[in-house]
Amino acid sequence: MGAMVTSGVNHITFAVSDLQRSVAFYVDVLGCVKVATWPRGAYLLAGSMWLCLSLDPTAAMARARDYTHVAFTFDPVELAAFRARLLAAGGVEWKINSSEGDSVYFLDPDGHRLEAHVGDLESRMTSLQEASDVRVVPGR
Repeated sequence: MGAMVTSGVNHITFAVSDLQRSVAFYVDVLGCVKVATWPRGAYLLAGSMWLCLSLDPTAAMARARDYTHVAFTFDPVELAAFRARLLAAGGVEWKINSSEGDSVYFLDPDGHRLEAHVGDLESRMTSLQEASDVRVVPGR
């Protein structure tokens, strides 16, 4: 029997404490497209990826402060405009980029750690191949 392999990310769900505020952030600042809303949630599109915002009163509680985050793909030309929208909306940057590809690491209104990233898996693999302590799997 062959290895089971996922065909991709189906969707990502974020628990949010204020649905209208979060929908406005993801649509007006991040640039997602609103697909559906209801009293306790919303479906948005980020490119072809489905994003769900789910109203949850516990969402505002303290979050872990590790490196866990979700990255959204941005065109290099659009990244500066995004950063300007983010800062104009009172957005907070939580990390300065130090990896391959230009990035803006930011928080959504409930403190979810996000990233706007310019680059793809191929550009990341190229940068990793230059590091002597990284093994890139051949033939992937």
